[in-house]
Amino acid sequence: MDPGASAEGADRSGGANQEFLALERELTVFLRRARANAGQMAREVHPDLESAAYGLLVRLDESGRQRATELAAYIGVGKATMSRQLRALEELGLVAREPDPADGRAWLVHLTEEGHRRVGHVREARRARYVRQLAHWDPREVAELARLLHQLNLGMDKQ
Repeated sequence: MDPGASAEGADRSGGANQEFLALERELTVFLRRARANAGQMAREVHPDLESAAYGLLVRLDESGRQRATELAAYIGVGKATMSRQLRALEELGLVAREPDPADGRAWLVHLTEEGHRRVGHVREARRARYVRQLAHWDPREVAELARLLHQLNLGMDKQ
């Protein structure tokens, strides 16, 4: 970016750095699309599934058995919200609970066989879409984007 454009943009934005304004703009578009896609993917897993629960299913698919409190912290919701979501997922036959062998008062949540099957099918379809949509990208660029998004997510966790 040339220095003149940066100074001009800084004047219009009250001194904000243009790169952060561009980041905010692109993340807004990205997140809007991600929310719409999450709703679609949730419905593909099960027609009655809330879009917010899709990320929870993916987390269980990747990490295996976890306590509800760990899931709530990872997703960034309260215990009551997590309990409601888990109850709905249990009623749909996608997750089950079992006593935590390390603490008899706690429960571990995991995907059922049906949950694994459905989530795996949707995740594979999503990966195939990414492959098609980013076919013109160099694989190193895809890896770099994943690395940067991971770094961004880690930074967001610290706040």
